[in-house]
Amino acid sequence: MALKPAAAVRTAPVVAVGLIGGYVTARETGIRPLGGVVLAAAGVYAGRTWLARRGPATTAVLGATYLLGFGLSHPLAKKIGAWPAVLTVAGVSAGASALLSDAAYSEWEPAED
Repeated sequence: MALKPAAAVRTAPVVAVGLIGGYVTARETGIRPLGGVVLAAAGVYAGRTWLARRGPATTAVLGATYLLGFGLSHPLAKKIGAWPAVLTVAGVSAGASALLSDAAYSEWEPAED
């Protein structure tokens, strides 16, 4: 199985899938470490793209955002509920990835008025 070249991967969806998929996997299987495997796999896959595109500093910032989101989702869940917490941190992490990594390598252009 061949992976896409690192610079060709859109990382925002990968980050969202890692955080949401990790939560769903842990919840549905009852095996928390299995959710961690999903979380880690998505983080490593996104991280290789961040490193190839933006270098170690941005990779560290986005990696920290991803891991901090995972960590903060737990206390946040006590305040707003599990699903809202997971969706919030996934949105923030994916947004950061979109802005700091994906936007610079996108074919997106603003619509003409």
